[in-house]
Amino acid sequence: MPKFRSTKQKLITVVSICTLLVGGVVYGLADRYLIEHVEVVVASEPAASTAEAAKDAPAEAVAASTVSPVAESDDWNYSSDDMTISVKQVVTGSGSDQITYYAADVQVSDAALIQSAFAENAYGRNIIENTSDIAADHDAVFAINGDYYGFRSDGVIIRNGVLYRNEPAREAVALYADGTMASYDEKEVSADTLIANGALQTLSFGPALIKNGEIVQDLENIKIDTNMGNRSISKSNPRTGIGMISPNHYVFVVVDGRSDESRGMTLDEFAQLFDELGATEAYNLDGGGSSTMYFMGRVVNNPQGKQEERGVSDILYLGEE
Repeated sequence: MPKFRSTKQKLITVVSICTLLVGGVVYGLADRYLIEHVEVVVASEPAASTAEAAKDAPAEAVAASTVSPVAESDDWNYSSDDMTISVKQVVTGSGSDQITYYAADVQVSDAALIQSAFAENAYGRNIIENTSDIAADHDAVFAINGDYYGFRSDGVIIRNGVLYRNEPAREAVALYADGTMASYDEKEVSADTLIANGALQTLSFGPALIKNGEIVQDLENIKIDTNMGNRSISKSNPRTGIGMISPNHYVFVVVDGRSDESRGMTLDEFAQLFDELGATEAYNLDGGGSSTMYFMGRVVNNPQGKQEERGVSDILYLGEE
């Protein structure tokens, strides 16, 4: 009997240890990938009252500030004094080689009109919302998904001129106040330098597709660091990217994939497309199921190949002030 009890106690001990270990692993995975970790709540500053705002302003300025920009729009175009946006759907190829993509030609009077927004207006990990919901919350005219910064714990994250994370890791891209954009190595250019040079937004995903007017070569061998291992992303996939044609003249592209209507694009094809669209700089953002383009209150592409958005941590958008 004592020997039986001893064996039983050992079995209970082993089972308890295994349960604790499995529970710890499960909690660790949930904590890393599922449980929200809010670090900063990003709230809009309360607007000053009309009386306070107008107290010291000339009458002409007060009158002008109360007039919204006059805009003209239809399902695929938007034009105001501040920006013009023209979205087009393009279908190429046929059968299993068919590709559907959406290209938005964007010109702005001020680079600050291209803004970023976080899911639930909060910076942190595992905080997600659909691109369309974030866009609607910010009265966006146009939006695309960003770099899904919340899936990683590294990268240099500057949004709307504010530094949120400073953990250099990879090739990133910066959008500057002078209307230009350029990719850079996070390990070689400091966040202080970026801000001093007027960086309004940085996006940390990659790779760069076009630099200084030249298509980046050997993209089929590019690998990105992911939390599930280092793997290639060069094969045909849904894509999201941003390119600059000239200062304050941008092109945003979303490619559908994983459906009978569109196989997606390889990185080489994506870079070639930006080159054909006239981009002198271009950068690959989070793609796959995240790839979403929003315009005038609707999602124009086919997310995940089944008209179903996947939650993301951030967007780039344009909206009238």
